[in-house]
Amino acid sequence: MDLPGGPTKDEIMAISLYKLGLQKDDVFADIGCGTGKVSICAAPRVRKVYAIDRRKEAIECARAGSEQSGLTNIEFYHGEAGEVLSSKRDVDVAFVGGSRQLEDVLSLLKSLGTRTIVVNAVMLETVYTAVKTMQELGIFKEAVQAGISRSYPIGRGIMFKPLDPVYIIVGGV
Repeated sequence: MDLPGGPTKDEIMAISLYKLGLQKDDVFADIGCGTGKVSICAAPRVRKVYAIDRRKEAIECARAGSEQSGLTNIEFYHGEAGEVLSSKRDVDVAFVGGSRQLEDVLSLLKSLGTRTIVVNAVMLETVYTAVKTMQELGIFKEAVQAGISRSYPIGRGIMFKPLDPVYIIVGGV
């Protein structure tokens, strides 16, 4: 199933997972889980995953991917991130792939004592909001701009074609 925004690219996933610093006993929240790719990659590394998305079709897609992978430690939540997270008290690390209500979500994650928060953004407005909000909350650590290029054949050679840049904003308590 195709979803707007598509799955997180493998190279961006590698950087984001590294920045999250996942630990075996962690509870991980994937906010704006989309296709579920981040949840599926994180699940073997943590105790539990909350996959949250406001789009029903995203939850269906993520659930199907999880079942296909044989994972059993992912819980799926269809709804607004703030509403879902307000009933959770055990979020150790969080990945934010959606920008809706970002300020409120970041504030809530801080109040939960979330150790590490990684926001992936492609829009400059989202980068600005994430950095500014994290700074105001006193949880900003760094922002990374990742530019990835992939090879493809051209004539008798190989050329690199750049993908759109992704900004990885890291924060946490």
